[in-house]
Amino acid sequence: MQAARGTSLSSGSGDHESRPGPDDTPAGGAARRSRRRTWPVFAAVAIVAYLLDLLTKQLALTHLQEADGSRPRVDLVGDLLGLQLAFNPGAAFSMGEDFTVVISCVAIVATVVVLAISSRVRSPLWAVALGILLAGITGNLTDRLLRDPAPFHGHVVDMIELPNFPIFNVADMCINVAAVLIVVQAFRGVRVDGSRIEEAEEAPEGEHTVGSTEPTEPAEPVEPAGKSAEDDA
Repeated sequence: MQAARGTSLSSGSGDHESRPGPDDTPAGGAARRSRRRTWPVFAAVAIVAYLLDLLTKQLALTHLQEADGSRPRVDLVGDLLGLQLAFNPGAAFSMGEDFTVVISCVAIVATVVVLAISSRVRSPLWAVALGILLAGITGNLTDRLLRDPAPFHGHVVDMIELPNFPIFNVADMCINVAAVLIVVQAFRGVRVDGSRIEEAEEAPEGEHTVGSTEPTEPAEPVEPAGKSAEDDA
């Protein structure tokens, strides 16, 4: 019956197969290009900051410890800033010294979470923030897993000393800088994917996002020319 009415039996399936998906749209292609630009930023920042943390710790172990085991302070800016080798069994800034195993497990979970979030990063500033955060987490996690006295119990190497402040390291600095950048992005209303929260909230009802199929409005009926002439008469 459909064939008699001039309707193809396979027309419905053909239309379904030819319909483009979200990634086939120009906006979807732009999103992929944006990720190709921002994820390398995330990876480069994470690697550089992580290596910097490892390098400073190795330099501290080599130059801030005497042969007899003593660890004298080295003044950089008088009493304001100095280098003092210390081994921290706890979290950042010597907190939680009795929970090294728990802190190590939390750091592993945090590493996985940051890597998962990085797959959606489209904002350059978010890429920097997440890269620095990953470097800080994994920098101290490496110490806890590989340094004495035992895996998951390793003491973190600290060396930067300020007056009336716990001794810290580059990884601690990375975590705090990342926290500041994340707060800045939150106040700006910028999501990890680069979109803005206010834009999503102010979008009119019925407006479709990138990659969605916009509804088509029904065409207005057209009156026959003959009928229009009769009405005018």
